[in-house]
Amino acid sequence: MEEQIRKQLKEIMQQEVVLATGCTEPGAVALCVAKAVETLGFEPTTIDLKLSKNVYKNAMGVGIPGTGMIGLPIAVAMAVTHGNSSRGLEVLTIPAKQVEDAKQWLANNGNRINIGVKETSDKLYIECTVASASCCAAAASTATVVIAKRHTNFVFIKKDDAVLLDHKIGLFQEQDNDDNPEEDNKQRLELTARMVYDYATTAPLEELKWLLDTVEYNNAASECGLTGMGLHTGEILMGQARGDMVHTVVARTVAASDARMDGCTRPVYSNSGSGNQGITCTLPSYYYGKLKGCSDEQILRALTMNHLMSIYIKRGIGRLSALCGIVNATMGASAALTYLEGGGYEQVCYAMKNMINTLAGMVCDGAKPSCALKMSVGLYSAFVCAELAVHNRVVDCTDGLSESDIDCSIRNLGRLGKDGMNQTDDMILDIMTHKK
Repeated sequence: MEEQIRKQLKEIMQQEVVLATGCTEPGAVALCVAKAVETLGFEPTTIDLKLSKNVYKNAMGVGIPGTGMIGLPIAVAMAVTHGNSSRGLEVLTIPAKQVEDAKQWLANNGNRINIGVKETSDKLYIECTVASASCCAAAASTATVVIAKRHTNFVFIKKDDAVLLDHKIGLFQEQDNDDNPEEDNKQRLELTARMVYDYATTAPLEELKWLLDTVEYNNAASECGLTGMGLHTGEILMGQARGDMVHTVVARTVAASDARMDGCTRPVYSNSGSGNQGITCTLPSYYYGKLKGCSDEQILRALTMNHLMSIYIKRGIGRLSALCGIVNATMGASAALTYLEGGGYEQVCYAMKNMINTLAGMVCDGAKPSCALKMSVGLYSAFVCAELAVHNRVVDCTDGLSESDIDCSIRNLGRLGKDGMNQTDDMILDIMTHKK
């Protein structure tokens, strides 16, 4: 593999695999609010949020770290009282005393917060306008901040009449780079399954060792989840595992989602803007490799394959979609598990084709504790699809979304997730906001 391509692949991974505390959508909203308050320079008297439908649904019912509460109001309060935009997606990591400050502020000022849906073609869009009323010390002032395309990507900042940042030109053009705005002004590297496989299996190990940090952090979240958090999915499954490798791997992995969705304060390494995807791209490869007695090199290369394959698949689907992110993450897991079982490139492709024809219809109905259940479904499927693949069994190219070429099959999945399920998104949000 050419050194320049290898360098770009490493950069892509380092952009997409980052630390995040709590669910990334509330985290991104809090980041936007924190930046708006900093720009304003005063405690605001009003906070108006306009969110794309996908951000809105993903932030409605998920636990906010360290609060024992769900939803955006407490996240907004934390950003107003103790937000620091320099912390990125760890903006919600604050001490317990500051959490109590935020709860008190929310109890007294909750009516200052207005949250609504923004009609936009961009699936990741957060707009925050804060205002302070005039008083004897200062005139009335406003500030507006917009995040779009990526959870930490500021595209517009304005204070009163002064525009401080404006990257919104062309933002909503469909041909724009939905997942990687950093690449807008340079040649975008077109990924393929072969490229991902070759990088994962041949890159110098020193170049990959940073991924071991993902294991340390995501494993810590798993340990929390196993004590009984969220739906207790991991705890219960672990109690029934009885030494079975597959059940043990699934239980330990979904336990991290239990913790994260229930408001665990431990940060996890995310993938493509999602903590649950980051968990799924890390722990199955690591745990299964350890239980099988694989070498440290094999485990590290499996981790790389899992993360980078998921990034590749997610690019075609889009940052946020009506298609659950567990689909692309567990497809990456199936590739890594096949590699750990001794499969080569052909078998890795078989496993992913099998997964496409298994999980393609799984919808995202928001971030919430039951995400751990979806993760378990995806992981059990990954094990089945990998097992078939190493026995050279693969869905026929005439079946469903599958084609003889793996990259064509992945593009078909991307079309379904990015374009084909737009009406599904609208229906899911309508159902979620009109429950009795």
